[in-house]
Amino acid sequence: MRCRDIVFLALATALVVGLGPAPALAQDQVEAEEASGLDESAEAAEVDYQQIDEILEGEEEVLSGGGYSYDPAGRRDPFRSLMTRGPNLPEGERPEGVPGLLIDEIELSGIFDLDGRAFAQVQVGSQDKAFLIQQGDLLYDGEVVRIGGNEVVFKQKINDPSIIKPFREVVKKLNPEP
Repeated sequence: MRCRDIVFLALATALVVGLGPAPALAQDQVEAEEASGLDESAEAAEVDYQQIDEILEGEEEVLSGGGYSYDPAGRRDPFRSLMTRGPNLPEGERPEGVPGLLIDEIELSGIFDLDGRAFAQVQVGSQDKAFLIQQGDLLYDGEVVRIGGNEVVFKQKINDPSIIKPFREVVKKLNPEP
């Protein structure tokens, strides 16, 4: 509020209440109050251009993509569509050998017991090679959980937001039933 507004309000209040005219303020006091009010409004109106420049630089950095990064840390990436399903495979070329095998491509061709340890012989339809795998081996999209009897159990990593677990159990049988 300005000093003039205060004086006007005091006069109006005095007239309404019936006390008569309010005592006049000293001219020096009025001028001092007006000057201090002007100083306060000038300070409030003063713009901090350095702060504005910092805000604009931050906006430019975010818009260029340099100010943001996302680390999913094993969680589902919220920027991937929920409509797509399938394994959450790393990008790039697959490694050679067992670490490059996909569970869905594997065909079980034999199970062996050597020195008390179970091994499974697997083949991939697109390759002419056979591989021996054992419990605990890591594949491209999962791992070997158990080898026993006439089946191999795999734990396959999947990216399906409609299920709670981020993996599923896949069983490959030696002699599949028709």
